[in-house]
Amino acid sequence: MPGRRRRTTTRASGTTRTAPKRRAPARRAAKPAPDLPVAGPGERVWVLAVPFRAPAPGAVWHPGLQASVWVGAHLPPALAPYDPPPHTLERFLEDELNDEPRPLPPAKSLEPREEQCTGADAVIASAAAGHRVFLLGDDPGVGKTGTAIMAAREICEMRGGDRVLVVADRPAAITIPHWTRSIAGFGDGGLRWCVTTWDRLAKVAALLKTAPQFDVVIGDEAHMVRHTTTQRWKHWKSVSGAARVKDAPFVIAATATPAHTPLELPYLAPQFAARAGEPLRAWADLPARLGEHGFHVERGRYGWAWTEDADERRADLDRLQEWLTGGEPPAALHRSAPWGPVSVSGAAVALSPSERASYEAEWSEFRAEMQLARRGRQTARGRAALLRFRQKAGLIRVPATVDWVKAQVEAERQVAVSVEFVETAADPIREALLDAGIAVAGIYGRDRFDVEAERLRFQTGAAPVCVFTVTASISLHAGELLPTGTAAGDTPRVGLFHQPRFSGIQARQVTGRTHRDGQTSPWRVAFAEDTVEEQVARVMVERLAVSGSTAGADTSSLQEIAELLEADWLPSTALTEA
Repeated sequence: MPGRRRRTTTRASGTTRTAPKRRAPARRAAKPAPDLPVAGPGERVWVLAVPFRAPAPGAVWHPGLQASVWVGAHLPPALAPYDPPPHTLERFLEDELNDEPRPLPPAKSLEPREEQCTGADAVIASAAAGHRVFLLGDDPGVGKTGTAIMAAREICEMRGGDRVLVVADRPAAITIPHWTRSIAGFGDGGLRWCVTTWDRLAKVAALLKTAPQFDVVIGDEAHMVRHTTTQRWKHWKSVSGAARVKDAPFVIAATATPAHTPLELPYLAPQFAARAGEPLRAWADLPARLGEHGFHVERGRYGWAWTEDADERRADLDRLQEWLTGGEPPAALHRSAPWGPVSVSGAAVALSPSERASYEAEWSEFRAEMQLARRGRQTARGRAALLRFRQKAGLIRVPATVDWVKAQVEAERQVAVSVEFVETAADPIREALLDAGIAVAGIYGRDRFDVEAERLRFQTGAAPVCVFTVTASISLHAGELLPTGTAAGDTPRVGLFHQPRFSGIQARQVTGRTHRDGQTSPWRVAFAEDTVEEQVARVMVERLAVSGSTAGADTSSLQEIAELLEADWLPSTALTEA
């Protein structure tokens, strides 16, 4: 291959000089992948679930597996606490590295309900018809977990596969055991199950570069990947095969709240492409493709936006429903809770004169800060002002929330208190109740509590109050079948939103923590009387009363709330994501 000619430059005198040759930057040699551990005769490779910085004498960190491993015939007592349960990511890796999987312990069998059996049949029929994705959108508590497990088992048998990935929401200490117990209870079908969380999806995506692909992928709380600008979406594309034409797994997207708008459904794009008979790559840009199909979307200041016209929205939602459920068999299923919708009402808080003065001062400061941010188009400053106002407004109402909770406990009810902020809501509410002699379970704050132990304290009645920040994937309802085989107490549950939720997705998910599995549980929304909070709460309650699982059900409420707070110039994520 001929060498590259050196470039010459002409000087003013007419002479020429050779331009100095630039040295190419040194290329780093790619590091070879570390060899996988191998067991000798009579030995086994153990992949351990060792917490960060925990002592694990004898175990060795393996960078390729991103886990600690130990090779030997038996696991030493010092490492026994890190032995992962069946169906977890570490146990899945371990079984991949050994000739035979470890035997599974006996499990208490679970009897599927009728709606779970019919739901599984619908998913299986969709897969048999060659669909790519099935949207399992039943209301919270109807039984999506059992439906998805039974469907995945039959789909693997139909396709000749044996690997199933389950991606669950946080907190992992609750969601992963819930899924692993459910898989054992409904029957694993002899398949290889891997249960992980959205936070660990990067690890799974990295492992799949050299490991066999999954045959079925279950995305629990699939609305977690409604935004394509996140790393989570990038990893989901990899594990779900969203960008692959061939050899893609069948995806069960399970969520009672798919999205705020049709623009937030990229995880359904493979099914949209199949339904339209179009190449998958044509749907890589979902908003643009929806526009080409006549949806009322357009580019705005902060990206694509959906129309505000009610008639146009209804037309778009009708078309969306037809795409998903109009075929035979349908590619989606939504069933309302047979025990009826949740009752949500307002709970006005009459502020004392000093509290009123403090609230008005905070409101005035917020408006001034928001107007300054708006004039300068300082989005970050506007977000920060909105966050500070919500925190301070909630802090002012803490005493009223504590008094309301005390009254409910005295009336022999268990109370679930949903909060969004820790330092200005969760901590002061919990501490005040503890000072009053009321036991409180706390499900909030990273590494502050054993979340499953705290949940069980509430479920068994040891703590009559639970203060939590999570919005999904935990059960706080009466009569729940607990891991011990016993049932949770049957004391009636009531719920309180300490702050009005802006997002309908979050609000519907929160109420489903106690209003589920045949148990009814009313919820109240606390707000300061005669303030902007009262108007926000009114919008929230009105929209929840008519909202369903259809994408776009609460977009109008977001716009209305933004206008009330003079934050309509901010992107919608300023309201829906803390």
